[in-house]
Amino acid sequence: MSVTVPRSQVRAAAAGVAVTFGLNGVAVATWFARVPAARDALGLTPGALGLLLLSMSVGACLAMLTAGEVTHRLRPRRTVAVSAVTVAVGLAVAGVGIGAHPSAVLTAIGIFTLGYGSGLCDVAMNVEAAEVERALGKTVMPRFHAMWSLGTVVAAGLASFAAWAVLPVTAHLAVVAFIVAAGTLVASRTYRLAVEAEHGGGSGVMAAWREPRTLLIGLLVLVLAFTEGTANDWVAVAFIDGYALDPALGAVVFGVFVTTMTFGRIFGTIALDRWGRVPAIVVSMLLAASGVALAVFAGSVWLAVAGVAVWGLGTALGFPVGMSAAADDPERAAARVSVVAVIGYTAFLAGPPLVGLLGNGVGVLKALLIVPLLLLPALALVPMLRPVES
Repeated sequence: MSVTVPRSQVRAAAAGVAVTFGLNGVAVATWFARVPAARDALGLTPGALGLLLLSMSVGACLAMLTAGEVTHRLRPRRTVAVSAVTVAVGLAVAGVGIGAHPSAVLTAIGIFTLGYGSGLCDVAMNVEAAEVERALGKTVMPRFHAMWSLGTVVAAGLASFAAWAVLPVTAHLAVVAFIVAAGTLVASRTYRLAVEAEHGGGSGVMAAWREPRTLLIGLLVLVLAFTEGTANDWVAVAFIDGYALDPALGAVVFGVFVTTMTFGRIFGTIALDRWGRVPAIVVSMLLAASGVALAVFAGSVWLAVAGVAVWGLGTALGFPVGMSAAADDPERAAARVSVVAVIGYTAFLAGPPLVGLLGNGVGVLKALLIVPLLLLPALALVPMLRPVES
């Protein structure tokens, strides 16, 4: 950082970033956990459901194409505030499209808006988080992402209860939308550290698209995002179809994934500080690949759930470490995080329809094997995560 920031301000910013991550996780996972309800209410095949899920990914990717420039101009504080309202509107509209007025088109519009707001928020909160990490002088980025995961744990638990209690999806999503908007607006007021816009000049996004390291980190993050996103979108459906679980238990399996991912993000910082980014991420990716294979081939539902737990643990560090690596140079953080995020979120464009189309042919459970088939060759990209001096 170019200026000395009071410790109290750093702590306040850290708390605000943590709350933002957590509430963003609540919003996104609330939708993920109600995907089976959306499928049943709208009568969708796996392929059609994959196309519906694509709407959210399209919204996120479109947001990220401009998120670097927006964050540079408005700074993270205002960008996060705008994104909070957008996320809430999208979640509420999706709830209406599933419950009050069942419509695949209306639901698609809602989750597109949710994705757009979440994508905008993703870049801005990661830029501020990287500044907090630099100000503290230790690895904390995975712990911010752990707050996102913790938010998904809370959302999965609430969704499981809502499914068990037969709570209308419209009411469920509307309440969550209000909480997310109000909480994020308050949290964003603590954002003070990322001040790139005050220095003038362009955002540098176009130059970042020509940097080999940035592009290769983006490609690695794409695979890691696909690994995480496939679980978010499909693990509940896969266990409902492949292991004959009811929707409430399907949501519990999703909760197992996000719980172990949260654990890995909280305690994985110890491994990162002790052994460095490269060894930690290699081990993580191997764990994720093994967990998916166990989930598919276990035969026993309990052993398969253990595979999901390992999958979540292996997924924990990849995405946040990719964001930290992209933001190694604070003067170019917004531009590089934006580029890496755009490339990474391509996984959310390709992932839902790819798994859905494979699911039409071999079943959703076996379609999950696409994850280790991508993870293993991506190990060659991990050295790009080595820290560089700003």
